[in-house]
Amino acid sequence: MKIGFIGDLTGDNAAIVIPPRNGAQLAIDEYNAKNPKTKIELVPLDSKADPSTAANLAKTAVTEHKVVGIIGPAFSGESQQVQPILEEAKIPSISPSATRTALADAGASYWHRVVANDDVQGPAAAEFVARAVAPKKAFVIDDKSAYGQGLAQAVQKALEGKAEVQTDSFEATATDFSSTVNKAAAFNPDFIFFGGYYAQGGPLIKQLRDKGVKARFMSGDGALHTQLIEGAGAEQAEGTLLSCPCKIAYAWAEQDENAKKFTETFKSKFSGQLPEIYATEGYDAASGFIKAIEAGNTTPEKINEFLKTVDFAGLGKQVKFTEKGEVADTNVYIYQVKGGSIVSVGNSKDASLS
Repeated sequence: MKIGFIGDLTGDNAAIVIPPRNGAQLAIDEYNAKNPKTKIELVPLDSKADPSTAANLAKTAVTEHKVVGIIGPAFSGESQQVQPILEEAKIPSISPSATRTALADAGASYWHRVVANDDVQGPAAAEFVARAVAPKKAFVIDDKSAYGQGLAQAVQKALEGKAEVQTDSFEATATDFSSTVNKAAAFNPDFIFFGGYYAQGGPLIKQLRDKGVKARFMSGDGALHTQLIEGAGAEQAEGTLLSCPCKIAYAWAEQDENAKKFTETFKSKFSGQLPEIYATEGYDAASGFIKAIEAGNTTPEKINEFLKTVDFAGLGKQVKFTEKGEVADTNVYIYQVKGGSIVSVGNSKDASLS
C-alpha cells in the first residue's frame, strides 16, 4: 500500500520538510521490518513549496500512484490547494506541519494534522512573551505567506493591549529587508516577532543587528531550525526565542528518554542528521496510518474512519483528532538559541528565561 508525502524537498525551506519526510520513512521502515502481511511504501512528492505544484502532485498521487493516504502537505499554502482535491477523491491526509487555522474550518472530513494551529501557537507565544519578556514596544513582521501572516496576526492580536505594537511585512521571496529594518529601527522596539521561515529569518536577524536593533527576536515553528543560526550568524542569533506546538527531539533528549532514543535512531539511519523540527510529527503522522493498516483497514475510506478513533502516545504528543481533524493536544513549547545551539526552555505555560 502506498502513502504519499507532499512537501518542499528541494526548495529554500526544504530543511524543515526533509525531517518529517525522514521521520515518516523511519516509522514505515520499522513497521515493514516486522514483515507484516501488508507492507507500506512511502512515495515522496516534491512540491518545492509551490501550491499549484502541490495540487498537481496530489492529483498524480491519487490517479497514478493510487495512494491510500497522504502525509502533508507540509506548508499551509500548499494545504489550502490540496485539501479540496483529496476531499473529493476521499483520500485521508495528515499534515505534520501546516498550522494555518483556516485549514480546519473548510469542513473537510478527510483532513487531519498532528500540530496545533496558529490560533493556539500565537496566543501561547504572546502570553509567554508578556510574562517572561514583558516588552513595552513590539514590532511584528510577516512574510506575506499563508503561514507567516496567520501566525503574525495571531501574535499581534494577543499582544495588543499588553504592549505598543507596530507591524510590517515583506514578500516571501525578499532578500533585502532594509525597508522593514529601517522601520524597526525608527520604532525602537524591545521585542520583534517574525512570522515566516528560517531562510529569511536568519538574514533578517543579521540585517537588524547590523543596523543596531537590539530588540529580543522571536519567531515560530517555521524558523525553528539550526539553519536560522547559520543565516544570522551565531553571535547575532544568540538569545533568539522560537515557539512550536511540537517537541524537538534532540532539544528534549536530556529530559525525555523517548526523545533521546529517537534522536539516536534517527541520526544512525540518516547519516548523523539531527531530527530537526517536525521529524517527530512526521513519525507520528505515519504511525497513524500504520495503526489503521495494522487494524486491517485497506481502503482510504476505512483508514479515514479509523483515524477518527485513534488515541495513542506519539513521540511528541498524544495523537487524537477532533471532529475538525485538529490534534487535541494544544501544548506549545519555547526554544532558545544558546551557544550556537537550539535548546528547550519548556512549556510556554510555565517556561522562564534565565
